[in-house]
Amino acid sequence: MEPVWLYDTTLRDGTQGEDINFTAEEKIRIAMRLDDIGIHYIEGGWPGSNPRDDAFFDLASRVKFKKARLVAFGSTRRAGVRPSADANLNALVKANTPAVAMFGKTWDLHVEQVMDNTLAENLAMIRESVEYVKSQGREVLYDAEHFFDGYKNNREYAEKTIAAALDGGADSIVLCDTNGGSLPTEITAIVTEIWAFIQKHRKKNGGQPVTLGIHTHNDSNLAVANTITAVDCGATLVQGTVNGYGERCGNADLTSIIPVLQLKMNRPCLTDENLARLRELSRYVSEAANMTPVSNRPFVGESAFAHKGGIHVSAIMKCPVAYEHMSPELVGNRRRVLVSDLAGKSNVAYKAKELGIEIEGNGTDTAALVSEVKKMENQGYQFDAAEGSFEIWLKKKLGQYEPAFELLSFLVTIRKEKDRQCYAEATIKLLVDGQERFTAAEGDGPVGALDNALRRALHKFYPEECDNMRLVDFKVRVIDGREGTAARVKVFIESRDKKEIWRTIGVSEDIIEASWQALADSFQYRLNKAREEQNHS
Repeated sequence: MEPVWLYDTTLRDGTQGEDINFTAEEKIRIAMRLDDIGIHYIEGGWPGSNPRDDAFFDLASRVKFKKARLVAFGSTRRAGVRPSADANLNALVKANTPAVAMFGKTWDLHVEQVMDNTLAENLAMIRESVEYVKSQGREVLYDAEHFFDGYKNNREYAEKTIAAALDGGADSIVLCDTNGGSLPTEITAIVTEIWAFIQKHRKKNGGQPVTLGIHTHNDSNLAVANTITAVDCGATLVQGTVNGYGERCGNADLTSIIPVLQLKMNRPCLTDENLARLRELSRYVSEAANMTPVSNRPFVGESAFAHKGGIHVSAIMKCPVAYEHMSPELVGNRRRVLVSDLAGKSNVAYKAKELGIEIEGNGTDTAALVSEVKKMENQGYQFDAAEGSFEIWLKKKLGQYEPAFELLSFLVTIRKEKDRQCYAEATIKLLVDGQERFTAAEGDGPVGALDNALRRALHKFYPEECDNMRLVDFKVRVIDGREGTAARVKVFIESRDKKEIWRTIGVSEDIIEASWQALADSFQYRLNKAREEQNHS
């Protein structure tokens, strides 16, 4: 089958998403990761539009990419301005990238009502801009902005804009569903029609071969489906972003598109070795963006291959394909079995095996473990959402747990001063490797103060782990509100470091006690992992 070219626009379109922002240096590091995994085109930004993108292209000029072609993004010339005198086009050329992506207007509504331009001048802008950048020795990818809306509104004019780009010498025509409102049935019909038009126009004018591309947005939750549909209809270049980051509801998610193309459609785009690093790439970009990874993201999410029901777990232990559409290892993910009140003996046995804990054949009563799990879940624990705490609990039950520290005491106070918001102070006394540690710290709240004090106490013994791990989410749930302020609460804490994300839980009538349980489990989990890693190294 014909391969598909991957075009990443995380560094440009992805940064238009709310709360997504990268420095020039971060963009360089992400670009190198994208290149390393085998992405064919990397859109770096819009030169001349902001100092950050100018700094990126300056840094990128000193980077030797192994495979990827770096792309500068910009618009066609301004109305009434010669291409050679247009600042935007000259900035694109000055960026000195091997390829340039240039967008132009397809929808007559935008031309006449938004740009206050004429239809004829817009066609000239497209043709002359593409022609000028091509004359500077660049590969030109023409992004037909709002193509599908324009085609549905005025098919004849939309086709003229594509013809103008072809006449200018565009190497690729990228059809953009900019508003994200098109349906797969519309994509099928329109892509099929325009691809036939492109081939006919190119043949009539004796032009060079041209690549058809697709760029979709997720406003109707159909970006991936529309992209795959376009490939079925002739597109061989797909644009998207890692994790689907982008404006409004985001762009087409490459972490879904790539495995669908390669594993479901037999359209090669990455080596098998690089495909197995897809989850790693997803996590790296989310870390750089300071965004918590979406657990149920297809293929690469932590819950993508998670199983909870006992019947399901019993089945996958015998035949994984019974409840999995593919092997998770193909994209660098892993199968997870959740333990909850829905669990059976299979869940506990599989989870123990996954954790490297042997429970079968050593006299352990698995049924008793399951019974106790269900009893604890009835009291408010939720181990399927707190696997870090479950691992600690299971090791304690089996006599295989050795704590990294022991709490002797802590004190938390809340202080309010006249011209300052409430803040907390925590003092903590621990026993670590036989040594008593007594520290104090402040925080915005009691949990923050405890977290800071605990880190300070442990840093002498575990400096790297304390520096790298951080709390990323804190949630409190009332178990039964009918008891009012005496109600039991459960506290969830989500933590992460450079390698993984883990979750812990605490349950108590006292919110500080529940918070401490979850916080302590979080540190115990990571520090025990560190000791295991050292023992195996």
